Amino acid sequence: MPRTGRHELGQNFLTDPATITRVVELVRQRPGDIVEWGTGDGALTLPLAALGRPLQGIEVDGRRARALDRRTGPHVCIGEGDILRHAPPAGSVVVSNIPFHLTTPILRHLLSTPGWQAAVLLTQWEVARKRAGVGGATQLTAQWWPWFDFRLDRRVPAAAFRPRPSVDAGLLVIDRRTDPLLPIRQRDRYQSWVARVFGSRGRGIQDILVRNGVPVPTATRIARRRTSRRGLVLPRDLRPEDWAEAYRQQVGL
Repeated sequence: MPRTGRHELGQNFLTDPATITRVVELVRQRPGDIVEWGTGDGALTLPLAALGRPLQGIEVDGRRARALDRRTGPHVCIGEGDILRHAPPAGSVVVSNIPFHLTTPILRHLLSTPGWQAAVLLTQWEVARKRAGVGGATQLTAQWWPWFDFRLDRRVPAAAFRPRPSVDAGLLVIDRRTDPLLPIRQRDRYQSWVARVFGSRGRGIQDILVRNGVPVPTATRIARRRTSRRGLVLPRDLRPEDWAEAYRQQVGL
C-alpha cells in the first residue's frame, strides 16, 4: 500500500526554526501536560519533548505515529487517532499546526471540550487575526470570549512550511480564563443570544442591543465606551467585557 503523503492529508510541515522555538517558549510559559494534535514527523514534538513534561501526540497517519513514537522517550506517547474525536486531559496545553482545511471544525471541537488550560496553534493568518479580534471580532470569537482569552502572537510566513501553502499562517494563543466572565451554565443561552445580536439590524450597537433585550442605560454606556471616528459602533467592535455586561443585564444576572 502506498504511503499517504502529508500533503494529501491537507497538512504542511513546519520547518522554520524561529517559529518552532517560539512555539516551544509559549508552551514553556504554560504549566501542564502537553498534547500535540498532528505530530507529523516531529518538527514540534521533539523540541516539546525536551521540556521533560508528559506529552501525548495524536497523528492521523499511523505509520508516522509509530515511527515518531520509536524516536521519543518514555514520557512521550504518540498514537494514531482523529483530532476531532480526541479530548485533551484536564489541565493540559494543546499544540497544533492545524491543517488549514480543518481549521473551523478543529477550533469548534477544541473550544467545546472542557478541561484543557491553554492552546498554542498555527492557523491560517486571517483565521488567527479574526479569532484574536484583530480588526473586529467575529461571532465565533464573541461566543467564546467569556471563557477564553485569544491572542495573536505573530505572523508566520508561508515560506516557513513545506510544502509551501498559498497563504501565511498566524500563531494563535488561547488561554482558558481562570475567572470566567460568565458562568459556564450560561454558555448555550449566551451563544444563541450573541448569534441573534450579530444577525440583527439597527442603527449602531445601542439600537441593536436594545432590540435584543439589553436595558437602554447599559446599551448606551457600552456604545459610548466604543464610540470612535469610524462611524457607527457594530457588534464586531465590542470587547469581551462589553458582551458579558450586556448579557448579564439582558438576563438579569
